[in-house]
Amino acid sequence: MDTKPTGCICFFGAYDLDATHSFYSDSLGLELWKDQGVCRIYSVPGGGYLGFCEHMTVNASDKSPIITLLFEDVDQVYRKLCTAKRSVASKPQYNKKFGIYHFFMEDPNHYTVEIQKFL
Repeated sequence: MDTKPTGCICFFGAYDLDATHSFYSDSLGLELWKDQGVCRIYSVPGGGYLGFCEHMTVNASDKSPIITLLFEDVDQVYRKLCTAKRSVASKPQYNKKFGIYHFFMEDPNHYTVEIQKFL
Protein backbone atom coordinates (compact mmCIF):
# COMPACT_ATOMS: atom_id res chain seq x y z
CA MET A 1 0.00 0.00 0.00
CA ASP A 2 1.36 3.41 -1.00
CA THR A 3 0.77 5.95 1.76
CA LYS A 4 2.18 9.00 -0.04
CA PRO A 5 -0.21 11.70 -1.28
CA THR A 6 -0.79 11.82 -5.02
CA GLY A 7 -1.66 15.52 -5.13
CA CYS A 8 -3.00 18.53 -3.30
CA ILE A 9 -6.12 20.70 -3.69
CA CYS A 10 -6.63 23.85 -1.62
CA PHE A 11 -10.33 24.79 -1.54
CA PHE A 12 -11.67 28.31 -1.06
CA GLY A 13 -15.17 29.73 -0.85
CA ALA A 14 -16.38 31.71 -3.86
CA TYR A 15 -19.06 34.36 -4.38
CA ASP A 16 -19.34 33.92 -8.15
CA LEU A 17 -17.79 31.01 -10.05
CA ASP A 18 -17.99 32.78 -13.42
CA ALA A 19 -16.09 35.84 -12.14
CA THR A 20 -13.62 33.51 -10.40
CA HIS A 21 -13.14 31.56 -13.64
CA SER A 22 -12.57 34.75 -15.61
CA PHE A 23 -9.87 35.79 -13.14
CA TYR A 24 -7.99 32.50 -12.70
CA SER A 25 -8.43 31.01 -16.17
CA ASP A 26 -8.75 33.95 -18.55
CA SER A 27 -6.49 36.47 -16.78
CA LEU A 28 -3.94 34.20 -15.08
CA GLY A 29 -3.98 31.25 -17.47
CA LEU A 30 -4.83 28.43 -15.06
CA GLU A 31 -6.47 25.44 -16.73
CA LEU A 32 -9.90 24.34 -15.52
CA TRP A 33 -9.27 20.75 -14.42
CA LYS A 34 -12.70 19.78 -13.14
CA ASP A 35 -16.09 21.52 -13.08
CA GLN A 36 -18.31 20.02 -10.38
CA GLY A 37 -21.14 22.49 -10.82
CA VAL A 38 -20.83 24.26 -7.44
CA CYS A 39 -17.02 23.86 -7.41
CA ARG A 40 -14.40 24.52 -10.06
CA ILE A 41 -10.89 23.14 -9.69
CA TYR A 42 -7.91 24.64 -11.52
CA SER A 43 -4.61 22.93 -12.26
CA VAL A 44 -1.53 24.86 -11.15
CA PRO A 45 1.52 24.28 -13.38
CA GLY A 46 4.25 22.61 -11.37
CA GLY A 47 1.76 20.70 -9.23
CA GLY A 48 -1.35 21.07 -7.16
CA TYR A 49 -4.81 22.50 -7.64
CA LEU A 50 -6.91 25.46 -6.50
CA GLY A 51 -10.59 24.79 -5.93
CA PHE A 52 -13.32 27.41 -5.57
CA CYS A 53 -16.77 26.44 -4.27
CA GLU A 54 -20.01 28.42 -4.02
CA HIS A 55 -21.28 26.36 -1.08
CA MET A 56 -18.28 27.28 1.09
CA THR A 57 -17.92 30.46 3.11
CA VAL A 58 -15.51 33.05 1.76
CA ASN A 59 -12.91 33.59 4.49
CA ALA A 60 -10.84 36.42 3.08
CA SER A 61 -9.25 38.70 5.64
CA ASP A 62 -6.54 41.33 5.68
CA LYS A 63 -3.58 39.15 4.65
CA SER A 64 -4.81 35.60 5.02
CA PRO A 65 -4.94 33.47 3.02
CA ILE A 66 -2.53 34.56 0.30
CA ILE A 67 -2.65 32.63 -2.96
CA THR A 68 0.83 32.92 -4.46
CA LEU A 69 1.35 31.99 -8.09
CA LEU A 70 4.87 31.73 -9.49
CA PHE A 71 5.67 33.23 -12.89
CA GLU A 72 8.92 33.69 -14.79
CA ASP A 73 7.95 37.14 -16.09
CA VAL A 74 6.20 39.08 -13.32
CA ASP A 75 6.25 42.32 -15.33
CA GLN A 76 4.47 40.70 -18.28
CA VAL A 77 1.73 39.35 -15.99
CA TYR A 78 1.39 42.81 -14.40
CA ARG A 79 0.99 44.47 -17.81
CA LYS A 80 -1.55 41.83 -18.94
CA LEU A 81 -3.65 42.33 -15.81
CA CYS A 82 -3.52 46.13 -16.10
CA THR A 83 -4.52 45.93 -19.78
CA ALA A 84 -7.44 43.68 -18.78
CA LYS A 85 -8.51 46.35 -16.26
CA ARG A 86 -7.93 44.08 -13.27
CA SER A 87 -7.45 45.92 -9.99
CA VAL A 88 -3.81 45.53 -9.02
CA ALA A 89 -2.88 46.67 -5.49
CA SER A 90 0.79 47.37 -6.13
CA LYS A 91 3.40 47.59 -8.87
CA PRO A 92 6.00 44.80 -9.07
CA GLN A 93 8.82 45.33 -6.61
CA TYR A 94 11.88 43.61 -5.24
CA ASN A 95 11.72 42.21 -1.72
CA LYS A 96 15.28 41.73 -0.47
CA LYS A 97 14.18 40.08 2.76
CA PHE A 98 12.65 37.10 0.92
CA GLY A 99 14.67 37.28 -2.30
CA ILE A 100 11.63 37.72 -4.53
CA TYR A 101 10.15 40.04 -7.16
CA HIS A 102 6.36 40.33 -6.76
CA PHE A 103 3.12 42.26 -6.61
CA PHE A 104 -0.26 41.83 -4.94
CA MET A 105 -3.83 42.05 -6.10
CA GLU A 106 -7.28 40.90 -5.01
CA ASP A 107 -9.34 38.20 -6.70
CA PRO A 108 -13.14 38.45 -7.18
CA ASN A 109 -13.65 36.76 -3.78
CA HIS A 110 -11.40 39.30 -2.01
CA TYR A 111 -8.54 36.83 -1.47
CA THR A 112 -5.06 38.31 -1.71
CA VAL A 113 -3.24 37.00 -4.78
CA GLU A 114 0.52 37.40 -5.05
CA ILE A 115 2.31 37.11 -8.40
CA GLN A 116 5.91 36.20 -7.60
CA LYS A 117 9.30 35.10 -8.90
CA PHE A 118 12.10 33.80 -6.70
CA LEU A 119 15.40 35.54 -7.41
